[in-house]
Amino acid sequence: MTDVPLLEQLIAALRCLPGVGRKTAQRMAFHLLERDRTGGRALAETLAAAMEKIGNCSRCRNFSETPLCRLCAGDRRDASLLCVVESPADVASIEQAADYRGLYFVLMGKLSPLDGVRPEDLGMEQLNERLAGGTVTEVILATSATMEGEATAHYISQMAHGHGVRATRIAHGIPIGGELGYIDGGTLSHAISSRRDI
Repeated sequence: MTDVPLLEQLIAALRCLPGVGRKTAQRMAFHLLERDRTGGRALAETLAAAMEKIGNCSRCRNFSETPLCRLCAGDRRDASLLCVVESPADVASIEQAADYRGLYFVLMGKLSPLDGVRPEDLGMEQLNERLAGGTVTEVILATSATMEGEATAHYISQMAHGHGVRATRIAHGIPIGGELGYIDGGTLSHAISSRRDI
């Protein structure tokens, strides 16, 4: 048994969440204990079940409770389009905001040699097999506009071209409703260099 009081253990456990420091974790712990023990129990049960039962889709690597996620298992998606993203959160964002009807491949990160993230850590061999399968005709690279995201997109585009698959990159630049005076120089420069005909 540990000598650390259970309250301190709870506060320390809540700090594993992104953006949650000691004060926020303490506030959460006190709220659950003072005002919402039923909610706390439900949270604990759901969290335990999620950690036990949620794995990764064997085809796209997205989070799933079954061997194939609902998107890969369904037959209403365009299997010739494959959108490559960095995380399951990116899939959720695209599904909520865009009218995309293709399939996905989730890298669970991006290439970063300095951090020890190599192609094999991102499922590149599995992605290569999908591109070689002959079903995918276009791979949409939806990685972030960081140096690592661009390097990852370049790596995958080379892989796609090796299989005769068209590789496209999502647009980056000025957001809808954005005013030029408030856009940072890097974003504005990228928007100018990536301009297209209208």
